[in-house]
Amino acid sequence: MTTDFQERARRLRNAVEPIAAGVYFAPEAHQAYAALGFGGSPTAQDGVARPDLNAYFASRGACLGQVPGEVVAAAFGCFNPKVLVPAVAAGWPITSREKILTAREQAATAMLTRVLGEQPDGLDRVTALLRRAADAAPWAGRPIYSGLCSLGFPDHPMGALWRAADLVREHRGDSHVISWAVGGADPVEILLLTEQWWGQPARSYTPSRGWAAADMDAGVDRLTTRGLMTGDEQLTEAGRAFREEIEVRTDELERPLLDALDDDLDELLDHLDAWSEAIIAAGSYPKRVAGIYNVGGGPHFGSGLTIDTAAELYEDKN
Repeated sequence: MTTDFQERARRLRNAVEPIAAGVYFAPEAHQAYAALGFGGSPTAQDGVARPDLNAYFASRGACLGQVPGEVVAAAFGCFNPKVLVPAVAAGWPITSREKILTAREQAATAMLTRVLGEQPDGLDRVTALLRRAADAAPWAGRPIYSGLCSLGFPDHPMGALWRAADLVREHRGDSHVISWAVGGADPVEILLLTEQWWGQPARSYTPSRGWAAADMDAGVDRLTTRGLMTGDEQLTEAGRAFREEIEVRTDELERPLLDALDDDLDELLDHLDAWSEAIIAAGSYPKRVAGIYNVGGGPHFGSGLTIDTAAELYEDKN
């Protein structure tokens, strides 16, 4: 069902993810943040340790500056501000922006070096291709991507690879927030739609973003009223079509990066796919989470659906 462009855009998304986001699960990062004074990593799930939330919000948000939690909540998009804002407020008395950025960079570099070796074949070429894509990315409306741009590139070759991958990852993340916000969804609604679009059970992922049962109850009610979810909390075809529309819009917002890579994308993916699999196998990115970043699409593409028109428009076209 996906077009060739959409499949390529999503393959890039999937391949970059463990390389950029492995820092959130790497033992090197958990140890570095604990050394700064943050809590230790919670109990591992599926053999992969999750981050302390205060350290996660401070470390990922530090590219924006030593800013209050409200700014981080706006940039991250889908987290419950009632959880995120106090977590950020708790983080800044523990460390400074400079210290946690240094710890994050060194931890990511150490994890990638441990898994891939000091100089994996194609390292310089892959980094150059990722930088080409990142350099072509629009800045407007992309706060996390732009914050990362402000940091420059680490001197260590593996650190430079990680920064380039993180720029590509976070640009798509910023574009995704734009897409669902324009579509009229709120954070709870897009999370509830996404987990089933991924093939996950209802309410299996949304709590990880700090939303309580009452928040999810209200979100399900809104989606049911709009015809996007059934009374037993399953996606309708209109709900699936709307969620796929969000991904199509996100793909389109990433077109400048794909255009910059052009025929070199396949070469890039050959390396990134293998490296990402190695990171997952080493326990530095969850296999279960990686599995839900599917390439396949839903039943509807490029239709202009919004959360309030999806049921009506989708029914008209069937």
